[in-house]
Amino acid sequence: MTHTASPPSPLALLRRPAGEWIDAGTHLFGFGGFHGGLTVALMAAAMQGDAPGIPLRSVTARFHRPIGDEFRLETSTVRAGRSVTALTARAVTAKGIHVDASAVLGPPGTAEWPAFAPTAPDAPPPEECKIFAIPPEFVPISSYLEIRPVGPHRPYAGGTEPELTAWIRLLEDEEPPDALRFILLMDSLAPSYAAVLSTLALVPTVELTVRAGANLGRAASPWILLRARTRAATADGWVDEEIDAWGRDGAHLGSAHQLRIIRTG
Repeated sequence: MTHTASPPSPLALLRRPAGEWIDAGTHLFGFGGFHGGLTVALMAAAMQGDAPGIPLRSVTARFHRPIGDEFRLETSTVRAGRSVTALTARAVTAKGIHVDASAVLGPPGTAEWPAFAPTAPDAPPPEECKIFAIPPEFVPISSYLEIRPVGPHRPYAGGTEPELTAWIRLLEDEEPPDALRFILLMDSLAPSYAAVLSTLALVPTVELTVRAGANLGRAASPWILLRARTRAATADGWVDEEIDAWGRDGAHLGSAHQLRIIRTG
């Protein structure tokens, strides 16, 4: 009897040693290509491998074209300092560079400066919210996620506010998110701009920045509450989106910023 290996899950890929070729299986596609948040998480993992033990502070990726084939990651160190370490990475296929990224890492400090963070929106616990099922044939990687919207806004519902709020978690285990899971989850909601659309239009990411907060390391639940909001959108289709995340206890876990562009074909 011939046994066929199961395709790798998001967490299985994140646990692989850096330097291996990555199979961009269609089961991990988002809108039209390998999922952007998973791509950035893999790039962050590769960069952290060049600076082990130093916490990730920020990662920024620029998407030049979708990844649809096997790819590998190339990394380099820009600066290794006492307070700040900067690295870069590229996702490369046989067709060239598809995504480039940069990361800032830095050890915890000893000072006690005043801290500030966004306040969590009012939200019932995830168990009291209905599951929002995304057809896997539309977004295949959604089969690894559980999304429970909060409030009235839904993608492509023709609303008046370009905002989406939802509880979200990975289905593979019960672990709270580490930095790599967090990056993946921060890019797992539909574009907030889609809440004001009534017909399907893709709003892919051109640039994504994710910044983990100090509370992420103390998270105790696999659930995070995401609020994504379009700060500004131009008539020619450029969308400026901000995303914040909180734990079940209301602690702010981090933030993200996306530059998107609307595509109709």
